[in-house]
Amino acid sequence: MAVLVPSWVLLLYQIDALSFQRIFPMTARRTILLALAAGIGLLAASSPVEVGGQRGVAPPASIGGDDLGGVVTAGTGPEAGVWVIAETTDLPTKLAKIVVTDDQGRYMIPDLPDAGYKVWVRGYGLIDSPGVSTRPGRIVNLQAVTAPTRAQAAEYYPALYWFSMLRVPQKGEFPLGPVSSQGAWLNIVKSGACQSCHALGTKGMRTVPAAFIEAAGPVDAWSRRLQAGGARALMARDVNRLGSERALALFADWTERIAGGELPFASPERPQGIERNVVITLWDWSRPTAYLHDAISTDRRNPAVNAGGKIYASPEDSTDYLPILDPNTHTVTEVKHPVRDPRTPSSRSNPLGLSAYWGAEPIWDSQTLTHNPMMDEKARLWFTSRIRPSANPDFCRQGSDHPSARAFPLEQSNRHLSMYDPASRAFTLISTCFPTHHLNFAGDTNHTLWTSSGIEGGPGVIGWLNRRMFEETGDEAKSQGWTAFVLDTNGNGRRDAYVEPSEPIDPAKDKRVHVNIYAVAVSPADGAVWGTVVGYPGAIARVQPGPNPAVTALAEVYEPPFPGFGPRGGDVDRDGVYWVSLASGHLGSFDRRKCKVRNGPTATGAHCPEGWSLHRLPGPQLRDVPDPGSAEASYYTWVDRFDTFGLGRNVPIAMGNLSDAILALVDGKLVSFRIPYPSGFFPKNVDGRIDDPNAGWKGRALWSTSGTRTMFHLEGGKENRPRAARIQLRPNPLAR
Repeated sequence: MAVLVPSWVLLLYQIDALSFQRIFPMTARRTILLALAAGIGLLAASSPVEVGGQRGVAPPASIGGDDLGGVVTAGTGPEAGVWVIAETTDLPTKLAKIVVTDDQGRYMIPDLPDAGYKVWVRGYGLIDSPGVSTRPGRIVNLQAVTAPTRAQAAEYYPALYWFSMLRVPQKGEFPLGPVSSQGAWLNIVKSGACQSCHALGTKGMRTVPAAFIEAAGPVDAWSRRLQAGGARALMARDVNRLGSERALALFADWTERIAGGELPFASPERPQGIERNVVITLWDWSRPTAYLHDAISTDRRNPAVNAGGKIYASPEDSTDYLPILDPNTHTVTEVKHPVRDPRTPSSRSNPLGLSAYWGAEPIWDSQTLTHNPMMDEKARLWFTSRIRPSANPDFCRQGSDHPSARAFPLEQSNRHLSMYDPASRAFTLISTCFPTHHLNFAGDTNHTLWTSSGIEGGPGVIGWLNRRMFEETGDEAKSQGWTAFVLDTNGNGRRDAYVEPSEPIDPAKDKRVHVNIYAVAVSPADGAVWGTVVGYPGAIARVQPGPNPAVTALAEVYEPPFPGFGPRGGDVDRDGVYWVSLASGHLGSFDRRKCKVRNGPTATGAHCPEGWSLHRLPGPQLRDVPDPGSAEASYYTWVDRFDTFGLGRNVPIAMGNLSDAILALVDGKLVSFRIPYPSGFFPKNVDGRIDDPNAGWKGRALWSTSGTRTMFHLEGGKENRPRAARIQLRPNPLAR
């Protein structure tokens, strides 16, 4: 039976736990501990403990042979709510583990693999302390370093605090060029477009590369940087949507003020309460030139699937090589996603501009554009991936006898479906008539796989695959279907002939609306399919499939009420309540049960404000924005239906994309769990898995990954690789 060695014994003998156990046999260890405990008990009654020469500082926590512990102090006392980071390059891939100090400055990093570590302190109001080399099983007391200046302290602030300095057009200036209102302008510059790919307040964004500044003035420098790299077409599109001349001037003013020494007007708070209970583990994976969109660890319907198994991710436009992490061996591998048709184009051929980081050569090269992964009950991976050129086969088009094509023919699709079986290491490619973006399984006997089509420009349909039929027959045409979004505007409770989006409502008919959903989720409560409609004010959509969805599905569309706008990613909870990230700086929830009207001629979007609740996201608001909200630009919201994190069932978790954080709504308050290293962590979603329901907090975790397209903008520069992140919540900051 192991004997836990208290930290004060290790301090007394000046050795680590493993050495203590090697030097002294079991019986001797018991005798020493009993004798010392008796003596220390008498001393403790009459004198305070000293750590590092500071009286009144609590002793370190007890540790085991694979832990690190100690006390963080600065000046004359402990440093509470700061991060202690232990990082190693001795394993097959780089690993870092991060914890937060308690109110007495104590920390305990549990379960470290045997390796050499660099350990240091990071915190708001500090600069990084010098790294200390050590190994697990030791007490390492650390000296925090107070930031000498506000400017040095601000270098560690999340992007949100720098982005909030951006000046934006006043409400009274609108309409301004192509933009109707201040909210519409903000939607584009936040998660509706610009900051759906990366944060604007990171070091790499708030600093204009010297190569661009030297060749032109500040405004022209911004014009040049928006023409750089393989995403130049998207950046040109979005700055023109803002009104390029005014937008470029505002961006240039922002970076010039920062270059001149202006600092954020607000500062972040250190972790408090349960925010200090996190244990974060990071692994490097994928490639320095790649970026990742999402990670997956388990089946959304059953978080016990793939318990203790590997983690997978989708690299979207950057590469066809899917990264795979084994968190048990700390090894990273890759598998190349194939295409069906070798003529499938590659992102390498995208319009390209000279990059200040990478030069004239493209760094992205992907035919598949693999966007979103999901896992099924057999631990197989399903992806939204491109497998062929966009022109659809004949069975999708006008004149086909396919049931969905008869109802609503489709000419092209830009992404399709695929499945990877880790057991056989084989891919199955599925050509879909409908475009795919995100995907989610229903809980029905057919294991129906529902997909979204993405953002603007899609055909206005929702598609699905009857997975059971496909596996029984192998017939990809017969097994798929799609439907338009049709509102029950005649109010009779069924789908009828409809008028088109451009036509007025006809009391005898229903009405088709041209929407494309971005997120997709299936309600456990009633099987309805929910999604988000990106735009201003944007909306959420609900589809009740009916017995033959191609002709029976009925849709409902609900716009968020002011001051909310700009849905991006969302999820539905066990009760059928939909939760969504809003560009206005809110977490929105929508409870359809509260609606007074659900169908009829007025049920076209703005008819149920009573169903909405808005929760303001943490952080400051932009100074020129008088409306309630936050400068935060949350990309997605995920609901923890099964208590995989430890906060309870049905807890919504919004991504804090400008805050290096995930944001959980607990008892009506948003709690920030930050990943402070490397600065600029940009989660696009999380996934929750239960590895062992009997192992307490150690058997549960959330999984995520760096989601920014610009890893090279962050701390670490061009050498950065994306990080897989495991986020665990223990009962207190010292729990083992």
